[in-house]
Amino acid sequence: MADTKGDVATAEAPNFNQMGGSAAPQPNNPLSRKLNKILETRLDNDKEMLEALKALSVFFTENTLRTRRNLRGDVERRSLSINEHFVQVFKEVKEELESVNEDVQAMSACCQEMTNRLKAAKEQTQDLIVKTNKLQGENHRLEVRAQVAQVFLSKFQLSSKEMAILRVARDGPVTEEFFNALRRVKQIHEDVKILLRTNQQTAGLEIMEQMAVLQETSYEQLYRWAQNECRGLTQETCDITPVLSQAMEALQDRPVLYKYTLDEFGTARRCAVVRGFIDALTRGGPGGTPRPIEMHSHDPLRYVGDMLAWLHQATASEKEHLEALLKQVTLPGVEENMQEIVGHITEGVCRPLKVRIEQVIVAEPGAVLLYKLSNLIKFYHHTISGIIGTGAASLLVTMEEMHVLSKKMFFNSLSLHASRLLDKVGSPGYGKWRQNPFIVTERLMILHLCTVVVYELVVARVDIVRVLHALGNAVI
Repeated sequence: MADTKGDVATAEAPNFNQMGGSAAPQPNNPLSRKLNKILETRLDNDKEMLEALKALSVFFTENTLRTRRNLRGDVERRSLSINEHFVQVFKEVKEELESVNEDVQAMSACCQEMTNRLKAAKEQTQDLIVKTNKLQGENHRLEVRAQVAQVFLSKFQLSSKEMAILRVARDGPVTEEFFNALRRVKQIHEDVKILLRTNQQTAGLEIMEQMAVLQETSYEQLYRWAQNECRGLTQETCDITPVLSQAMEALQDRPVLYKYTLDEFGTARRCAVVRGFIDALTRGGPGGTPRPIEMHSHDPLRYVGDMLAWLHQATASEKEHLEALLKQVTLPGVEENMQEIVGHITEGVCRPLKVRIEQVIVAEPGAVLLYKLSNLIKFYHHTISGIIGTGAASLLVTMEEMHVLSKKMFFNSLSLHASRLLDKVGSPGYGKWRQNPFIVTERLMILHLCTVVVYELVVARVDIVRVLHALGNAVI
């Protein structure tokens, strides 16, 4: 490149000298063609030339004749320096690659040694591997059997918590969890019948026997708890808890225990009703309101009416208590059981009621009052029979006896009244009657018909109070 530029500089002088004359440049001059070619070159499109000039500008800073002449040598020296630096760097790379190669060879030898050792160890432990695989397969089978056994136990056995709940202390409380555990025992006892139809009959029989023992123990425990609860219901107003209702629902599977519990409830409530009736007769209500019923004994109609009204209210209350107690029971004949228990509860008040009503009736308060008492007793007999629902209840039998007694005393009173009227026939005024025999005959016929008509009216349930007064006035 320096030679070329030197040639260009040398060739330029003759051209300019020749231009001073009239002669034109030689078109076939090689130097001219070369210059023209250089001048015609567009550096914008020649990237290699631009890069070369850019690299040249780094160390070619002074454009003098000397630097132009030494340009070629400078370029060659710079190229040599770059090549020497490249060789030095590449030598270091080569050394590093050789070091890496040695390491790779060492690793390869180590891996080969490890492979040989593994092969030797595999040959030595082949039996152990076979045994391990066999044990793993056995372990898998045992895990499957354990899962099956766990499912079997969860379906046909109680958990430890449920067993502890069923084995609660004798006087311990009964909660909702107890009934859940009891239902679980019943369900297992039903499900275990499936095993009896398979080849697991021995296990099925053992589980069924175990569940049967648990059921009997649980029902006995539940019965004792319900019995104690019923014994405590001796207050005039009792509160039937939901747990006690659930206990009666569970005990319906054991009819004997169910009946004993109902009898215990009836006995407790009977004592409460008798005590409440005696208190109502002698002490009255809380704080003296209402007043004792015995204070109205001078008024027979109110006295008997208050006693019967109290019994009607007590009978209805006891029926509601029984309905709350047996609301979850689904046995047939529950209504008959309630009627029987209500009859047993009210049986205790029959004797004090009968004694007091008999005292009122035997005192002979008069035909009109006896008739009112008879109707009053008949009315409450009909009302209470709608609650008790059976004519065999002792309370209804007692009321029927009092009704019959009141009617009997009523007719006795009528007969006595007729006898007194007949006695007037022999009185001093009889001469006046005897003068007119038709009057005597008429009065005797009226007295004879009086009893018959009154009896017919009583049978027909007609209010004869006014009729009695009319007949008495007519006869007199």
